[in-house]
Amino acid sequence: MKRLTCLILIVVVAILMLACGAEKKADNNKLKVGFVYVGPIGDGGWTYAHNEGRLAIEKMDIVEKTIFSESVAESADAESTIRKMANADCDIIFTTSYGFMDYTVNAAKDYPEKTFMHCSGYKTTDNVSAYFGKMYQARYLAGISAGKMTENNLIGYVAPYENPECIRIANAFYLGAKSVNPDVKMKLVYVNSWYDPAKEKEYTLSLIDAGCDLIAQHADSAAPQQAAEERGVWCIGYNTDMRDFAPKMNITSTVWDWSGFYTDVVEKVHEGTWESGKYNPGIESGIVGLAPFNEAVPKEIVELVEAKKLEIIEGKLKVFAGPINDSQGQLKVNEGAVATSDELSTMDWYVEGIMADKK
Repeated sequence: MKRLTCLILIVVVAILMLACGAEKKADNNKLKVGFVYVGPIGDGGWTYAHNEGRLAIEKMDIVEKTIFSESVAESADAESTIRKMANADCDIIFTTSYGFMDYTVNAAKDYPEKTFMHCSGYKTTDNVSAYFGKMYQARYLAGISAGKMTENNLIGYVAPYENPECIRIANAFYLGAKSVNPDVKMKLVYVNSWYDPAKEKEYTLSLIDAGCDLIAQHADSAAPQQAAEERGVWCIGYNTDMRDFAPKMNITSTVWDWSGFYTDVVEKVHEGTWESGKYNPGIESGIVGLAPFNEAVPKEIVELVEAKKLEIIEGKLKVFAGPINDSQGQLKVNEGAVATSDELSTMDWYVEGIMADKK
């Protein structure tokens, strides 16, 4: 009997040890995910939207933890931050600004077993993917509302840097406005910073002083919205719903929702099915869209925007369908043609009717 009891105890202990080992193995399979941000998570815009995506994946059972570094300069500091995260055993690292592209690619060479995701760039390698979303689709729709709401046909637009991302999205906004208002013009200014609330407000006020009666933005803070609210000028926000910053004058905002995309990446990396490449989902995916319209916007404008959104989803409406001339009057997209993905990713020209002040 004593021998039988001992045998039973040995079996029970063995089972417990196997169970603990299995649990430990499962824990070891959980992922650690890092995020590199160009701005503060409290910016109310670009970085805030990405951080909401991080918080979504932090709740996943297959994620051990997430870490982030905010307000990282687009310099060698970025590569240092990326390497620190890789050395801290991050399995996936998301770098969320255009200027992080080359630093991401360079760092990734030394960590072939890890997955790197770079937002808004175009370079890829075996373990580096480029991702964004077709924000130009949402921006085109917002442009329709701008073209309808402006009274003096002069729109102001505050952008961070003169690069393909910013040019492409500004062009799409203006094309939307011009599609419903052939007489509309747009003054565009660059603040040369992703996040500089003081300068963003200063430049917004200069556009208003120049006669713009509607302000749109690619800038990351809500300062342009606040300036427009103070002056009683219509405005359209970016990244997140910015209505709270301009409750009377905000028409809508073009918004990002990264949650679904980020959780999908994490799931596939965990399953071992993730493939490096270029990812650019459209408005049908929910990654880009529009915030609810201000009640002051006429119903027929809202309905028009919704109809055009459906046309985009169904493939009937192509934002960059020709003919399109540039600001010098040169034909850039032929009639019957549509700008390709590669052409959009390297766009360096402005649609005819945009007046760009590079300051």
